[in-house]
Amino acid sequence: MTKQRLKYGEKILFSIFGAFFVLGIIAFIAMEVVRAKSEKPMFTVTTHFDFSPVGSEGSKIYREARCNSCHRALRSGTSMGLNLDGVGSKRSRQWLESFLNDPEKTYGAPTIDHGPSPKEASYVSAMPKEDLRKIAVFLSELRADRGSAMAPEPPPERSGFIDQMVGTFAPENWKDKYQDIREKNKSDPAAKESQQQ
Repeated sequence: MTKQRLKYGEKILFSIFGAFFVLGIIAFIAMEVVRAKSEKPMFTVTTHFDFSPVGSEGSKIYREARCNSCHRALRSGTSMGLNLDGVGSKRSRQWLESFLNDPEKTYGAPTIDHGPSPKEASYVSAMPKEDLRKIAVFLSELRADRGSAMAPEPPPERSGFIDQMVGTFAPENWKDKYQDIREKNKSDPAAKESQQQ
């Protein structure tokens, strides 16, 4: 039995694929070298935390309960569920605790994994109430900077991009019905608080 030789077109395709593969490896190595030698972070970190003693206990319980097998927090875990970094800027501690105790009632709709059995994360609401309170404190202390993807507010400064999108796509009468959240929060500090509820 004789081996069939590659045709000319196949050789070209394999050569192109090989070149892209080698270039990808070289680019990855170069990026890692630059990142390791750079004093400034390559990407801006927009989430942060400052844990209280209870929040630190909640973090430990969160990890021991293997919540990070579905959720990402403190920049570790999986992305099968919601990314929880910065969730404390969107939800209050009370809301998070209510959700952990009774997810579907708090959320106001059926959830994918949290809720009654046989849902995969049904064990969470069966945990001791004190543990759920500590996890809620931990999650509420995961904060996001204003303007990040997890923050409820846009950046404090004006954004030409946002202004252009509003000017292009918003109906003419939208200002009669709605107020720009950047302007609303300047004039009403209580509005900022209500967004975290």
